[in-house]
Amino acid sequence: MTAVQTLPTLDLDPFDPEVLRDPLPAHAALRDAGPLVRLPRYDTYAIARYDDVRAALSDWQSFESSAGVGLTNFRTETPWRPPSLLLEADPPGHDAPRTVLAGILGPRALRRLREDWAADAERLVSDLLAGGSAEVDAVPALAEAFPLRVFPDAVGLGRDGREHLLPYGDHAFNAFGPTDNALVLAGNADVAEHSGWVGEQCRRENLAPVGFGADIWAAADRGDLTHAQAPLVVRSLLTAGVDTTVHGIGAVLHALATTPGAWDLLRARPELVRGAFDEAVRWESPVQAFFRTTVRDVPVGRDGAVLPAGQKVLVFFAAANRDPHHWTDPDTFDPTRDPSGHVGFGMGIHQCVGQHVARLEAESLLTALLTRVTRLELTGEPVRHLNNTLRAWASLPMRLTI
Repeated sequence: MTAVQTLPTLDLDPFDPEVLRDPLPAHAALRDAGPLVRLPRYDTYAIARYDDVRAALSDWQSFESSAGVGLTNFRTETPWRPPSLLLEADPPGHDAPRTVLAGILGPRALRRLREDWAADAERLVSDLLAGGSAEVDAVPALAEAFPLRVFPDAVGLGRDGREHLLPYGDHAFNAFGPTDNALVLAGNADVAEHSGWVGEQCRRENLAPVGFGADIWAAADRGDLTHAQAPLVVRSLLTAGVDTTVHGIGAVLHALATTPGAWDLLRARPELVRGAFDEAVRWESPVQAFFRTTVRDVPVGRDGAVLPAGQKVLVFFAAANRDPHHWTDPDTFDPTRDPSGHVGFGMGIHQCVGQHVARLEAESLLTALLTRVTRLELTGEPVRHLNNTLRAWASLPMRLTI
């Protein structure tokens, strides 16, 4: 057994702006240091190797989420909002909301949406290309525009106020970092307004009679949820269902624009579109990491390292997704790769319940683009958007050639 005081230690701040801008060296250092690494800056620990990340995410009995998946420990500190019933909960409380939402976002719903979303993506792309080949910032014009067109409609939101969705989600993911972090402090200024709007949209009377939101309230009427839980489950959709998809689409557009031959390959083999999106999620990992909290002493890895009970540990999805001991040529975006097993959507009972919805959004948009655009290329330097949890682009200047 490796005593805590002899564990490898790194003076690494995972929330430093330079690390957020380029986390790959930090992730490599964590993987190289060992299966379990102390991060004294925040009196916490880190797990970054693929096998150990996957094992921790699958072992909810030892690594709980209900103490919060950010640095704040809900056992001793007050969260900034009522905890999520999915992301920040464990069985048995986690089970009913998860079961209800998995059913609502399942294959039947996606079959109903597929045709409409394909047509909506075609309209978006046709509008962009109405004057011929176009130069756009692909983040607002595509990565943000499409999810903001289709997902709020699917939930059943009204038209007004949707501009609150992205900053609300951005703050929610920033708030998983230190509370005195500059990104969190900047978001605090407007979060009450964004949070207030989101909370209002979760009320039954403000949702359309048909949609994911109405389905959640109907589940409450059937007794599958309590009526007190229903608005919090709707809130989970609005918190995690927009920003992550936006950044996933941004990741795949950047990958396809910068990887030689990738766009031509997908035009020739459109059946690779869905796998290419998952490969981009592996390669870029829009969700970089979440914390877990140990409920008992837990061995990590094969070196005898033991993580004591009651400790926060940062589980790096992104580092696992580029672990060279698991992936061949992990730093290469390869649209022909089978990325099955990546942890970009998490793993275990907390694996993203809306991942198939995100895939359908990306597939719809990419298919519409591949039909019309013969060449996709950057026209300027991309700009990162910094977030304590998300890896994202603020700007992707691109030329769409028809």
